[in-house]
Amino acid sequence: MVAVIRLDNPPVNGFSHRVRVQVGRELDAALGDSAVGAIVLVGAGKMFSGGADIREFNTPAALEKPTLRDLIATIDGSPKPVVAAIHGSAFGGGLEIALACRYRVASPDAKLALPEVKLGLLPGAGGTQRLPRVVGVEEALAMIVSGDPVGARKAKEIGLVDELIEGDLLEGAKEFAKHVVPAQVRTQLDSRLRGNDIARGNDALFEAARAEAARTKRGQVAPLECIACVEAATRLPLAEGLKFERERFEKLMMGEQSKALRHIFFAEREAAKVADLPPDTKARRVERVAVIGAGTMGGGISMSFANADIPVTMIETKEAALERGLATVRKNYAATVSKGKLTQLAMDTRLELIRGTLDLNEAGTADLVIEAVFEEMDVKKDVFRRLDAIAKNGAILATNTSRLDVDEIAAVTRRPRDVIGMHFFSPANVMRLLEVVRAGKTAPDVLATAMQAGRRLGKIPVLARVCEGFIGNRMLSHYLREANFLLEEGATPQQVDRALTQFGLAMGPFAVCDLAGLDIGWEARKRLAPTRSKDVRYSCIPDRICEMGRFGQKTGRGYYRYEAGSRAPIPDPEIEALIVDCASEARIVRRQIGNDEIVDRTMLALVNEGARILEEGIAQRASDIDVIYVYGYGFPAWRGGPMWWADSRGLDKVLARIREFEDMDRVHWKPAPLLERLAREGGRFNP
Repeated sequence: MVAVIRLDNPPVNGFSHRVRVQVGRELDAALGDSAVGAIVLVGAGKMFSGGADIREFNTPAALEKPTLRDLIATIDGSPKPVVAAIHGSAFGGGLEIALACRYRVASPDAKLALPEVKLGLLPGAGGTQRLPRVVGVEEALAMIVSGDPVGARKAKEIGLVDELIEGDLLEGAKEFAKHVVPAQVRTQLDSRLRGNDIARGNDALFEAARAEAARTKRGQVAPLECIACVEAATRLPLAEGLKFERERFEKLMMGEQSKALRHIFFAEREAAKVADLPPDTKARRVERVAVIGAGTMGGGISMSFANADIPVTMIETKEAALERGLATVRKNYAATVSKGKLTQLAMDTRLELIRGTLDLNEAGTADLVIEAVFEEMDVKKDVFRRLDAIAKNGAILATNTSRLDVDEIAAVTRRPRDVIGMHFFSPANVMRLLEVVRAGKTAPDVLATAMQAGRRLGKIPVLARVCEGFIGNRMLSHYLREANFLLEEGATPQQVDRALTQFGLAMGPFAVCDLAGLDIGWEARKRLAPTRSKDVRYSCIPDRICEMGRFGQKTGRGYYRYEAGSRAPIPDPEIEALIVDCASEARIVRRQIGNDEIVDRTMLALVNEGARILEEGIAQRASDIDVIYVYGYGFPAWRGGPMWWADSRGLDKVLARIREFEDMDRVHWKPAPLLERLAREGGRFNP
C-alpha cells in the first residue's frame, strides 16, 4: 500500500508549526504501519509547497518541535521510500523536503527553486548540502546563489527530478512508488558528490563564483555565505555540512540585511492594500486599453498591456512619430527574443495586440485610456478635454504624469470621478513599480481598478495622493538638491555617484539624471521658479548645464560626456569648471567632502521628506515609501528602503544628524515634526 500525505495550507502550503505537527504525525503513522510500503508527499491546490512560513522567522514558533529540519531528518532516515510529487512550485523549504525524499517526480509545468538568497538568507534545512550531492556543484551554485527557479524538464535533465508525469500527478506518483518498493532502495546521501567529484578541492570554481557574486550582488552577504556552504558540501561529511549550514543560516537570520529584505517582501504585498477602500468595492472591467502617445513611455506602457494579453491601441498625432514608436516596440521585443527570454511566437502574438492609429476617436472604445504625452500641464489638459468628449461612459481616464497636479487635470473634464494618475516608471515594460495617484474626486471603483490593473500587468502598485512629484519624485527633488549642493561645496559628480553606488544604489544621482534626460527636471524647475523664495539656497548647476544644451546621454553631454554609441560616463573638465564658477558666484568656499557626508546628506534628505509625506497622508504607510524607492529608484533592497534604513539606524541618531545639518541650513534641514515625535518616543516609521 502507498500512503499519501497531502500538504494543504493555502495559499502556498507553507510549513507553519501547525502543518509541521500534522505532517510529523502522518509520517509516524505511515512508518509505523506494516501495510504501508511507500509514502507519497503531495501538495493540495496550485502547488507542492512554497516552503517555510516566513512570518514565523525570528519568532518562537520557528523553533517549536517538530522543526522543518526534524521532518527532513525523519524523511531522510525513512526505511520506506518517500516520493515527492511536485506540481506548481517547490520553493525553499518545500524543495528541501523534496530533496530529503528518496525520489522526486513532477508534472511538466512544475518549477523548483531555493530562493532564500532573495531574503538575505541561505537554504537552512539542508538545501546547500543535499542539492550539490544530487545535481553537482555547478548546477547547485547556479540555483542557490541566484535563487531563480528551474523548470521541470531542466530539473529532470540535471537529475533533480527522477521522472516527469503527464496527466494525473498523484496517480502517476503512486504507480511510481509501487514500482520502487520491491526494488533496491536508493542509498542515503553520504559525503560523495554525484557526477561532479572533480569539484572537490577545485578552488577556482568557488573563486569564480565569489567574483561573480561580488560583481552582480554588490554589498550583499547572503550570496557569499551560500557559496561557502556549497563549498563545505564538497569538503565535509553530510552531518558536518548540515551543522556548518545551520550556523551560517542563523547568523544571516539575525543580520540586518535579511531583516531588511524580509521587510520589503511583506511591504510589497501590503502596498497593494488600500486602507479606506470600502470592502464591497468592485473593480471595473478592463478589456481594451488606449494609450495616448507613442514615445518612450507610451510604447513601454503599450508593451506592458500586450504582455498581459490585453489589446491596446497606441494613438499619435503624426505618422512619423507613430511609426517610430511602433518600430521601437518591435525592436524591444526582438531584443528580448534574441536573448532567449521570449519566443518568436510570443513576440508575434504580443505585437498583434498593439495597434497604432492617428485617430484619437478610437479611444472611444477603450475601457481604460492612459495619457502619456509631454509633461506639460496645458498639453495634458487639452488631451483630457478631448478625451472627455470621446471616451465612453464608465471609461477610466488616467494620466501618466510623474509630478503634475492630477486634480487640476481632472477639473477640465465633466467626469473627475473617472480620472486617476497611473505613473509608470521608465522603461515601463521593464520597471515593476506603478505609482497610482488618487485625485480628490477619484471614485473608489476607479482606484480599485487601477490597483488591480497594476497587479494584472505584473507591476507593484503603490497608492499616492496628489502633491508636487507625488511620493517618489517629491523626495527625489530633495535628494538631488543635496547632491548639487555637495558639488558646489567641493565634491565632483563622480565622487558623489561613486559614494552612493558603494552605499548600494544601482546608479548615482548624476548618472541617473543623464540617463533620464536633464531637460525633464529643467522644465519642472522653470515651472516652479515663480513660487521659489529668493532667500532660500538654490543651486544653479543643473540649470546652467541645460542652458549649454547638455541634456544627458541623448545629447552625448550632461554632467558627464559620452562617446558615440557608449553609455559609459566620462568626467568632463568643462563641468568641473562650471561647478567652480557656480560656487564662486554663490560665495561658497569649496572644501574636501568625505563619502560619509555624501551618503548622510542625500539619504537623510530622503528620510526627512518621507516623514513629511507620511504626516501629510500622501503615502499610506512608511513601507510604501520603501517599496517605491527599492523598485522605482534603485535603492538597495538589502537596506530595506530609506525609511527602514532610518529605523535601523535609530531615529534618535537620525534626528541628531539632521540637526547638525540644520545648523548650516535652517530652511532645507528643518526636521519633520513626525520624525521629532518618533525620535522622542523611541518609535519607528515602520512599526
